Amino acid sequence: MAIDQNRDGPLLTLLRVAEIFAPEPSDATDILIADGRIAALGRNLSAPADWPVELVEVPEVTAVPAFIDQHVHVTGGGGEGGYGTRCPEITAAEIAFRGIGTVVGVLGTDSVSRSPADLLAKVRGLRAEGIAAYMYTGAYRVPPPTLTGDLQRDLAWIPEVLGVGEVAISDHRSSQPRQDEIERLVAEARVGAMLAGKRGICHFHVGDGKRGLEPLRRLLSETEIPADQVIPTHVNRHHALLEEAAAFATDFGASVDVTAFDDCPGDHELSAFNAVSRLLALGVPAQRITMSSDCNGSLPAFDARGHYAGMRVAGNTALLADWQRLVHEAVLPLDRALGLISGHVARVLGLDRQKGRLAVGFDADITLLDSDLHPRRTFVAGRCVHAAG
Repeated sequence: MAIDQNRDGPLLTLLRVAEIFAPEPSDATDILIADGRIAALGRNLSAPADWPVELVEVPEVTAVPAFIDQHVHVTGGGGEGGYGTRCPEITAAEIAFRGIGTVVGVLGTDSVSRSPADLLAKVRGLRAEGIAAYMYTGAYRVPPPTLTGDLQRDLAWIPEVLGVGEVAISDHRSSQPRQDEIERLVAEARVGAMLAGKRGICHFHVGDGKRGLEPLRRLLSETEIPADQVIPTHVNRHHALLEEAAAFATDFGASVDVTAFDDCPGDHELSAFNAVSRLLALGVPAQRITMSSDCNGSLPAFDARGHYAGMRVAGNTALLADWQRLVHEAVLPLDRALGLISGHVARVLGLDRQKGRLAVGFDADITLLDSDLHPRRTFVAGRCVHAAG
């Protein structure tokens, strides 16, 4: 078969590293990449001399599945304090710098000046820059804003749409949806996703409100909806909510998402590091815990009467730092910790047949970590999208 020599770059990449965690430790040290996917893993791999192969040797690093951030305001969040408080968009470079290969874009409070169409355009722009980008249709409010005018059609017809979110509950900024509206929303997402062969996750923003996770507990107790259809995020917003999240995960076999709040120092009781540690101590299996950044969303402050009092813009620095600390302080070994920001996230999103593992046939989404777990290079579909200087 003739090889097309007019393609940009080589058809094959041979990556040689010190060790591989796939996420489990592997005997392999070489990864052969072909057309964006992993073609082989082993030692001393080679290809015929006349094949267009790029050899990348980085002998001092560990190769792991590229990280997945399931909650990113790629078009910018905010707006709670007026037009001057809209957060900026994120760039592909900011994503890849942290070792992240895949993001899921969300809309938040503002689905008026920012729409699902804006979000889709940004997602496709990130894809053009090499990031594996997806999105949730909808936003805080119920009924959700959509691309096609119908939630099921969005899921069935738009490949980038993985589910609906972030739908706000227990928050003064939510649309205060009734229980039957929440149930209808999740049911619609489930059917639309089934038509497209997707998971159709419903990603719920949980606020400070006294109802906490009660709407989701009722959903799983009173309907036939399976637990893997919903995931609450920001469950480390306050101590009572974190304890409730632990019970929710263990009672229903559900997954919960911890936010690495960018204004929450690593030694803070509600940091992602401490939140994951607490969930594990309360008996939540590691595979039921994920971490995300809320990157480029707003971190607004409100007074006792709910009036806007100021805002900061969230970043993704804490996501990497808190995850690194979990490994450095032996809360979880590297292979199990990787699931929090790769494999478990891929399963939650329904992407676990192509992402979250280094295995033959999977997307060649690979992060190279140094001995301190800092990303040195990030590959997405076999293309290097970040290389440290």
